[in-house]
Amino acid sequence: MLPGAMSAEADPGGPRDDRPRSIPALHLLAAIVESSDDAIISKNRDGIIQTWNAAAERMFGIAAADAVGRHISIIIPHDRLAEEQAIMSKLLAGQRIEHFETVRRRADGSSISVSLTISPIKDDTGRIVAASKIARDISVRLEAVARERELLTELEHANRRKDEFLATLSHELRTPLAAIRNAEAVLNAALGEPDLARPALATMNRQIAQMTRLLDDLLDVSRITHDSLQLRQSRVDLAAVLGHAVDTVRPIFDQSGLRLSVELPDKPVYVLADSARLAQVFGNLLTNAAKYTPDGGRVVVAAERDGDDVTVSVTDTGIGIPPEMLGRVFELFTQVEGPYEREQGGLGIGLSLVKRLVEMHGGSVTAQSEGRGKGSRFVVRLPVLPGEAVTPQPSQSVGGGVSAVSRRILVVDDEPDSALTLAMLLQLRGHHADVAHDGAEALRQADAVEPDVVLLDIGLPGMDGYEVCRRLRERPRGRSMFIVALTGWGQEEDRRRTREAGFDLHLVKPVDPEELLRVLATTSS
Repeated sequence: MLPGAMSAEADPGGPRDDRPRSIPALHLLAAIVESSDDAIISKNRDGIIQTWNAAAERMFGIAAADAVGRHISIIIPHDRLAEEQAIMSKLLAGQRIEHFETVRRRADGSSISVSLTISPIKDDTGRIVAASKIARDISVRLEAVARERELLTELEHANRRKDEFLATLSHELRTPLAAIRNAEAVLNAALGEPDLARPALATMNRQIAQMTRLLDDLLDVSRITHDSLQLRQSRVDLAAVLGHAVDTVRPIFDQSGLRLSVELPDKPVYVLADSARLAQVFGNLLTNAAKYTPDGGRVVVAAERDGDDVTVSVTDTGIGIPPEMLGRVFELFTQVEGPYEREQGGLGIGLSLVKRLVEMHGGSVTAQSEGRGKGSRFVVRLPVLPGEAVTPQPSQSVGGGVSAVSRRILVVDDEPDSALTLAMLLQLRGHHADVAHDGAEALRQADAVEPDVVLLDIGLPGMDGYEVCRRLRERPRGRSMFIVALTGWGQEEDRRRTREAGFDLHLVKPVDPEELLRVLATTSS
């Protein structure tokens, strides 16, 4: 019976009280301390242990009978004894220590990571006479945090390896593409597009364009993921952007016998956009529609003003999208399952890129479909710019795609086919072209022929293009040369390095031959 309780026999005439008796506070506190999962320890001002609960026995492997009366240093590693001195100094100053993470020692000599909360204990006069310590085992948490850090590091390394892989893949594919594109341009210029050559040339051009788009999309996804893609926005006519996108994909539609129609508002609509990126958005949507629409089908592009916005829909009569896939079509590497799209291939990155680019323009994109076999509709919504457009200034052009001035050009590329076909193209367009296949040969050729323009690959054997450019700039004649990096490396870091090395321009393989000729025309003095 608890002290102070009165039995029924002690007061036979009084009423019986069956209410549960309360446990005295001191006993309750002792029970709480003993049942705690945390080690709860008290020590006096000199660090001598006064109490030691069951959790402390389990945590440190020391029985209470062996701990009480001994100094708290029995659980402190020798290299951390200074911590105890600092703790006692704060406690004697009346300070409470919360969640201090440190290491303590078990009876077997092993270490345990703990979080300490230590409070001063005062007597009735307010004098600090002891301290209470709560020690919580945080080993599991710290191990989890350490493992999480390891996983994050592994993910970062994997992500970097992925980016390096994409850049290397891009470079390796762009090099043969450059030779193919140059050969196609040479055939066009030399053969005048005879009837037998025209279909083959058209096929080459389509496949080059498709591979180039695929490479660009891969790199753009990586850039957006790392928030490194920059938009060059200006006031653009939406009709012009759509026209460019349609022109880009027209060969795909012609080859498949698909009907493509474009419906535009009566009045021009202007948006703040990066015209190239916005054309890429609609080009990807049109390519996607063509990929999943059987031969003979129809695709309609319709732009419509809607208040302060404009909507552009791309509707096809293709295989459609199952309801369960509508919410996932914009996820990276996602493709609608079914037999037809397997035939068409693709990496499942085009729609993800569309969504991200549209959102970067302050817009949105949605997918609609009534189900498999019932076609699909993608709707892009963009904010409209008010007012009239500024009339663009006509651009300077050079007739016939031939530079107005014949230039002496040095082509430096370790891939013989790429270098030879580019030199042939330049010669057919009225320039004088010399070829070098490594850095040392490039420097010798430059000293011998003193070129006006150097088209310089980066990944050369021995001496890379960066070093070749720097050495060319050190020559008196090299200061006036127009040096172009013509390379398969197209990441922002690559462009930064070419600028720092002294290049005037960075072009990524396979470059459009007409674009290259326009660049050469602008270098004329």
